[in-house]
Amino acid sequence: MKLNPIDTSVTLKDHIYNRMREAILEMDIYSDSVDLRLDERSLADQLGVSRTPLREVLVRLEQEGLLEVRPRRGIFVQRKTLSDILEMIIAWAALESMAARLACERATDREITSLRTIAAKYSVSKTGADIAEYSDDNIRFHQKILEISGCELLSSMAENLFVHMHAVRRRSMAEEDRVPQSVADHMEIIEAMEARDADLAGARVRDHTMRLHDHVREVWTRAGITKNMGE
Repeated sequence: MKLNPIDTSVTLKDHIYNRMREAILEMDIYSDSVDLRLDERSLADQLGVSRTPLREVLVRLEQEGLLEVRPRRGIFVQRKTLSDILEMIIAWAALESMAARLACERATDREITSLRTIAAKYSVSKTGADIAEYSDDNIRFHQKILEISGCELLSSMAENLFVHMHAVRRRSMAEEDRVPQSVADHMEIIEAMEARDADLAGARVRDHTMRLHDHVREVWTRAGITKNMGE
């Protein structure tokens, strides 16, 4: 994990929290080769802070399910089990499909157009060389739907799933050439929202996310990824 020094002119613990969360988000936590163990001294040195406020932030991140403390082993970024991941995807599908329905009723034309702006960078012929960039924009697309729903509680609930959903989408996007299907799904979602068809938009968002669910269940199980999760 790489961290930048913080600006101590604002609340110190909040700065530490934000930097730590950003760094966890940037980690490919479901990669086979990622090192999930955190060294408290190294973290404090990189941030340029003492270990006391850092420890308070680590406790907060543990309570939020982003870190776990393993007795006599240390602090680790938490990876969910496959069962947990599949449940999170189902929950995300429910939250985002409702957000799409609400956006059809509440969002301005300009807000819906912002989705097309994100999606227009890509076509169904997008190549694997651009997967990293597409993965980031893919997350932006789904966050934008939640944002323009106008329901803060929906967005807040989804935020609790965001770090792991981001990591799962990042890994799965490179598997079995899923980018073209994802791009096509996004365009169909936008078309339904532009038509203000709440039922269709909600269904398309739900189906899109459940395709991710089915992919993860089938491909990750077949690859034996579950054996390395939650350890």
